Amino acid sequence: MGRLVLVGATSSLLAACAVVPKGPPETPPPAPQPAPAPLPADVARHRIALLVPTMGPNAAAGQSVANAATLALMDFNAANLRITTYDTSISAEQAAKRALADGNALILGPLLGDDAPAVARIARSMRVPVISFSNDYAVAGGNVFVIGTPPAQTIDRVVRHARAQGVTQFAALMPLGSYGERASAAVIASVRQAGGTLVAMENYDRSAASVSAAAKKLKARGGYEAVLIGDTAQMAVLAAPILRAGNPKVRILGNELWSGESAVARTPALSGAWFAALTDARFAGRFADSYKARFGAAPYRIATLGYDSVLLTLRIARDWQPGSPFPAARLYDHEGFVGLDGAFRFGANNVIERALEVREAGGGRVRVISPAPPRFDN
Repeated sequence: MGRLVLVGATSSLLAACAVVPKGPPETPPPAPQPAPAPLPADVARHRIALLVPTMGPNAAAGQSVANAATLALMDFNAANLRITTYDTSISAEQAAKRALADGNALILGPLLGDDAPAVARIARSMRVPVISFSNDYAVAGGNVFVIGTPPAQTIDRVVRHARAQGVTQFAALMPLGSYGERASAAVIASVRQAGGTLVAMENYDRSAASVSAAAKKLKARGGYEAVLIGDTAQMAVLAAPILRAGNPKVRILGNELWSGESAVARTPALSGAWFAALTDARFAGRFADSYKARFGAAPYRIATLGYDSVLLTLRIARDWQPGSPFPAARLYDHEGFVGLDGAFRFGANNVIERALEVREAGGGRVRVISPAPPRFDN
C-alpha cells in the first residue's frame, strides 16, 4: 500500500437546453462589437480556465462549482494559480475558444455532459489538457481526462456486493438513451464478471407510464432475486412497489443517482435497497460548513468538482514551471489520491477510478453497510 495525496472528486448528471428565438428581429441587430482583448501574460502564476454555466437553468449548480474552486484557492493560499471562469450557458465551444485565446494552460470542466465533446475537440486541437467534470468517458483519451464517476463503476460495486451476499439471479430495469445504454452494458458485464446470471432486462422511456409498464413486464418474468434500477430515485420510487408487490424478498439495487435523494429513505418499497455512491463523510462535515460560512448557502453536492479539481491541480503544480505546458502525465499515479470523496486515480484510458461505498435504505434513513476502501491495493 502506498501513500495517497489529499485531493478530491465527485460527480453528477446535468442537462442543458437553449431557447432559440423564431422569426426576424423587429429592429436591426446592433453592430458587431470587437472581441475582448486577451488577458495579459502572467509569468508568475499558472493560468487555468474553469468552464461552467453561470446563466440559465444550470447557473446555480455552475456557480456552486465556481465558488468551491475559489474556496480551495483560499483554503490553500494558492498564490501560484490564476483561475478564470468562462460561462458555457450559451456556447461551451465559444467559451473554450476564449479560454484558449486567453492563454490558459489547463481547462477544468465543462460541467454538462452535452458540452464535453466540443470542449474536448477544441482543446485537443491546441494540445491543452482538459479535466472534464462529465461522466461521459467517450470523450476521454489523449489530453482529456474524465473526473465524473462513470455509471459502470457504481453498478459494478453494488453488483459485487450483492453477489458477495449470496445473490446469483439478477434482473435490470434501464432507461433508454445514452446513459441507459452505458448502464445496460455495465450491468451485463458486472453480473457476468461477478459470477451471476442476468435473467432479464426491460427498458423504458423515462415516463411514469413507461417505467410502470416495464416493471410489470419484469415482474411477470420472475426468476430473479434482485433488480437493478439504473436511473434516478424518482424512477425507482415508481418501479419498486410494482416489482415487490407480493414478493417483498426481491432486493432492489440502485446507482449513484440515488445519493442524497430523500425519497430513497421515505419509500417503503425501497426498504432494504442497496446502492453504491461516493462517501459523504468529508463533504457533509468541514467542507459544507466552510462553504456555507463563506457563501451564505449550502453547496450543491457537485460543488466538490470545483474544489477537488483545484486541489489536484495544486498537487501537480508543485513541480510545474509557469509558462510551460501542464504536465498531464503526472495525473497517472497508480497509488492514487485521497480527496473529499475518498480514494481515486486515473487509469490508462484517462477515466477516473473511484473507491465507492454501499448504502442500504430502511427505517426512514440510509446507512453505510460496506464502507469505501481507504486506498487502492493493486
